[in-house]
Amino acid sequence: MSVTGRLKIVNLLAFLLQSIGIFKLISMKKLILTTVCIAGLTACNKPSPTTGNTVTNENKTVGTDKDDHGCMASAGQTWSELKHNCIQVFNEGFRLNPVKPEKGIAVISAFVLMSDDKIKAELFLPDAPDHQSIILTKTNEDVYQNGQYKYDAYKSVLYFNGVEKYKGNVE
Repeated sequence: MSVTGRLKIVNLLAFLLQSIGIFKLISMKKLILTTVCIAGLTACNKPSPTTGNTVTNENKTVGTDKDDHGCMASAGQTWSELKHNCIQVFNEGFRLNPVKPEKGIAVISAFVLMSDDKIKAELFLPDAPDHQSIILTKTNEDVYQNGQYKYDAYKSVLYFNGVEKYKGNVE
């Protein structure tokens, strides 16, 4: 509370005490002491000075986080090169979980989306920069490849440099 605010409270208190005739009952020393105590107590309400770790409230409107393609990340949308549209990979793609998940760390899945003609597959990796997808081309029966990435659709396994990294739940 500012000094001006404290003075207003003290003046209001003095006015109230005067109006009910309390000045006649107590001595001036007691009145001053009471006023100082009340002013001191109101000073205790002062907020602490801020450090460099303050959180600012930004007035962001929900749904205004559109990317270059108009996809809203807050709605779980990602641009698909195969579909030429914003999609939710967790609804349209096939989930692949890490083969060796780290203990104590949340499991973050990769997703594969097939083209309508099954000639191409689009790979969405959790650690891809700027959520860029990778297009894989069908090389053999149920095998899609692009450089270091190979997806076996029959086994539902994604290989990176020949090492099994992600696997889907195929029964």
